[in-house]
Amino acid sequence: AILGPPEVNITSCPNCLNVTIKLPTSHFRNEGKLQSLIDIYEELDYTITLKSQDGEHKRPRQKTTEEVFSTVIGELYPSRNYCVSVAITASLNKHSTPSPWKCVTADSEAHRQGYREVAVAGAVSVALVIAALLKCVHAAGFILPKISLPQTLV
Repeated sequence: AILGPPEVNITSCPNCLNVTIKLPTSHFRNEGKLQSLIDIYEELDYTITLKSQDGEHKRPRQKTTEEVFSTVIGELYPSRNYCVSVAITASLNKHSTPSPWKCVTADSEAHRQGYREVAVAGAVSVALVIAALLKCVHAAGFILPKISLPQTLV
């Protein structure tokens, strides 16, 4: 039997990727009940291959005893595109179909903070511009003229 492909989702975090893996379903039944791969093998190995502009890099093999699990790939370059593929194997079964490639751009800490700072700075500067305009308009006498002019000057 060939294992896979697992279901893979990735989200970006600052300088890292969060990879969620759902094991493929098995076709084995025990007393009519569909068995999970964990029911059958108890423990499975998974290998994540990371692809970026630097090429492909296979990460060390890890073990899982869970149907759905997450792992974080850290120390990545921010704002760079990364693709991930996951293969599942068992000690008794090395035949696997890797997951299709899933791609995402790694966030940077500065990138996230930058957005917040720009938004705050933008709001503050808009407020200052409005205040300055109101001051000018008020000074020019368009809003609430303080002195009522004599009729001859109007």
